[in-house]
Amino acid sequence: MRSYRDLFRTPEFTPLFLSAAAQNAAGTMSGLALGTLVYRATGSPLLSAVSMFGPSLAQVLGATLFLSAADRLPPRRALTGVSLAFAAGTALLALPGLPLGALFAVVLVQGLIASLGGGVRWGLLNEILAADGRDGYLLGRSVFNMMSGLMQITGYATGGALLALVSPGPALLLSAALYAAAAACARLGLTRRPPRATGRPSVAVTWRTNARLWSDRPRRLTYLGLWLPNGLMVGCESLYVPYAPAAAGTLFACAALGMLAGDLTVGRLLPPAVRRRAATPLLLLLAVPYLLFALHPPVPVAACLVAFASVGFGASLVQQERLMTLTPDELGGHALGLHSAGMLTFQGVSASLAGALAQATSPATAMTATAAASAAVTLALSAAGRRPVPRPAHPARPAAE
Repeated sequence: MRSYRDLFRTPEFTPLFLSAAAQNAAGTMSGLALGTLVYRATGSPLLSAVSMFGPSLAQVLGATLFLSAADRLPPRRALTGVSLAFAAGTALLALPGLPLGALFAVVLVQGLIASLGGGVRWGLLNEILAADGRDGYLLGRSVFNMMSGLMQITGYATGGALLALVSPGPALLLSAALYAAAAACARLGLTRRPPRATGRPSVAVTWRTNARLWSDRPRRLTYLGLWLPNGLMVGCESLYVPYAPAAAGTLFACAALGMLAGDLTVGRLLPPAVRRRAATPLLLLLAVPYLLFALHPPVPVAACLVAFASVGFGASLVQQERLMTLTPDELGGHALGLHSAGMLTFQGVSASLAGALAQATSPATAMTATAAASAAVTLALSAAGRRPVPRPAHPARPAAE
C-alpha cells in the first residue's frame, strides 16, 4: 500500500475512520467543556486538569482487568457499545448541578470503558490492513493520527466558540450526539467479524498476556518510550486552561495543528531508514520548546511554541512500528491496547501531577518542570536502548578427571 487513497479503497477502513473521527471530535470538545466547567466552579488547576484527563487515570485499571477482551470480542459490537456508553456518560455530565463527586465517578467509568476501546480499534485496523504488512498499519495509523489532529482543531475551536457564548452544558450535549454518531458509523459500516483470539476474556488471561508482552526487554523499552515522554507532555497541555483561560481553545488547536504536521511528515515523507532513527530527536522536539514557558510568554508566542513542539508527537508512529515488529500477530490487539491504555494512564497521572505543581507554584513553572522531566526521560531511555542485552552466563564445564 503506497498512498492514502489506497487506504480508503480498502473495505471497512472508511467506516472505522469516520467512527473514530466522530469519537475524537466528541472527546476533545467534551474535555474542554468539562475542564472549563470544573475550573469555573472551583478555581483549581488540579481539579480542572483531572477532569479533562481523568479518564486516562482509569486506563491502568482497565488494562489490568479487561484488556484480554480486545482480541476476544466481536469488533463491531465492541466498538458500537463503547461509543454508546460514552454518549450516555457525556449526556449525564451535562446535567445542571451534578455534584463534583458524581462527575468524577462518571469520568472514572468512562476511563475503564476507554481502556478496552483502544485495543479493539487498533487491533481491527491492523486486521483490516493485514494484507499490506506492517507498512500498511503504519500508513493507516498515520492517517488516524492526522485525523485526530484535525478533529482536535475542529473540536477545540467549536468548543471554544460555544464556551464563549453559552455554558459548558450545550457543548457536552453536542459531544454526546457525536458519540452516538460514532456508534452508528461502527454498527452500520463495519461487517460482522469473529474475535481474533479464541477463549473467554478474563482477568487471568489479561495478566498472563501483559506479563508476556512486558517480559521482552526491547518491547519493554518501547512501551516506556511510548508512555513516559508523551504522557509528561500531556501534563503541560492539561495546564492550558489555567495558563490562558480565555485562549485555551487556541492553544489546544495549535497543538493539534503541530501534531498533524508531525504525523504527515513521519507517516508519508520520511524514508524508512531515516524514520527508524527519528524517535529520540522527535521526543526531544516535543519537550524543549516548553522550557521557554519559564519566561511566561504571551499567548501568540505560546501558541507558536506549542505548535512547533507538537510536531514531536510523530515519534509515536515510529515507536508503534517498532512495537508491531516485536509482537506476534495473535497478540496485536492486546499489545496495541496495552500501548493505548498505558499512554493514556501516564497522561492522566502527568496531568494530575502537573496540576498539583501548578497549584503550588504557577502554570508556567509547572509546564517548564514537566517538559524538563520529559526530555530527561527521553535521554535516559535512549541510553538504555543502546546498551546490549545481557546474556545469561553459561555454567562452567566440569573439570576433566
